[in-house]
Amino acid sequence: MRSLLKWTQRVLAMLILAAVVLVLWKKEEIGRLLAVNSLFAEDRIVANFSGMDGLFLTVPMNRGAGPVSPLPRGPAMTPPDGFDTWLTDRAVTALLVLKDGEIRHEDYYRGTGPDDRRISWSVAKSYLSAMMGIVLEEGTIDSLDDPVTKYVPALAGSAYDGTTILNVLQMASGVSFDEDYLDFNSDINRMGRVLALGQSMNGFAAGLRDRFTEPGRQWQYVSIDTHVIGMVIAGATGRSIPDLMQEKLIAPMGLEADPLYITDGHGTAFVLGGLNLTTRDYARFGQMFLQMGEWNGQQIVPIDWVAASTEPSAPTAPGAEQYGLQWWMAPNAPDGEFYGRGIYGQYIYINRAKGIVIAANGADRAFRAQGANEQNIAMFRRIADAM
Repeated sequence: MRSLLKWTQRVLAMLILAAVVLVLWKKEEIGRLLAVNSLFAEDRIVANFSGMDGLFLTVPMNRGAGPVSPLPRGPAMTPPDGFDTWLTDRAVTALLVLKDGEIRHEDYYRGTGPDDRRISWSVAKSYLSAMMGIVLEEGTIDSLDDPVTKYVPALAGSAYDGTTILNVLQMASGVSFDEDYLDFNSDINRMGRVLALGQSMNGFAAGLRDRFTEPGRQWQYVSIDTHVIGMVIAGATGRSIPDLMQEKLIAPMGLEADPLYITDGHGTAFVLGGLNLTTRDYARFGQMFLQMGEWNGQQIVPIDWVAASTEPSAPTAPGAEQYGLQWWMAPNAPDGEFYGRGIYGQYIYINRAKGIVIAANGADRAFRAQGANEQNIAMFRRIADAM
């Protein structure tokens, strides 16, 4: 009996020792996994969204050596009716309104401030779209009708085999991908765990095998399509997205703070949602798109690309929210109204006819509630009308 007890104690001690070694060896991965599981917790979400570099692997991007591009101040905005209620209901953390390039409103909420580098979530998709326009203009990519496998041979045999670049830009790849953020076992959450554990996002994309329809037939929002866009750009140029974006987009913008990108364990950027910038710098990007890709006397993004990417072209359902090339339009959008949108209340809203750019950040845990997005767009339009 004593020998059995001693053997049990030894085995238990060995298991405890092995567990301690495993925790020490995988300390960072376990920490990131825990961060993923508590990322959107009510008591942490605001701080988390302004401190992603403390939770995930990241790569810094240099803003460049040039001067900060000015954002002059104009007369203060008169808030429209329902403004304060909207701020509370939608858990807004930052709001900056430009009218004709002048700041007409800038404020920060829930303990955040102007220096916070805030997670973009899917607003990053619109930045990657701009990069596609730039490399296409430069001739690095021949045509949007090229198959993605032309630039990313690793996708041969995957669900993306036979898919064109245009298909993924329009979110019409037909690839089966569950985007339910509330389902622990959904594809989007499995992808989040891949990121947290330092595994390969490229490998995750290449491992997808199923389609629900043929490419180009039906629009369905699947974030992994955007990652494939990043794979195409990197494959065509031989450069990483952060390195390329730093040169072609970030440095010419005259940002006020160095951006950062979340990456996987292989240094591949989380291009579908991992950009982090200040709210003012998000506004600068919006103003550049309002000005048809021109900023500080330089054509940063080709005019034709700005026009094509911000008009409805994807095969969305009649009467539904419309989609271009990684940009959104409301179902009843007038010409020149479009927006980048990210989960939990991140927006860059542009109304070209009225000269309005709105950069908004949020921590809205009810962002998926029926009517939440419509409420945000309605408020942006009321702000524009109030100018």
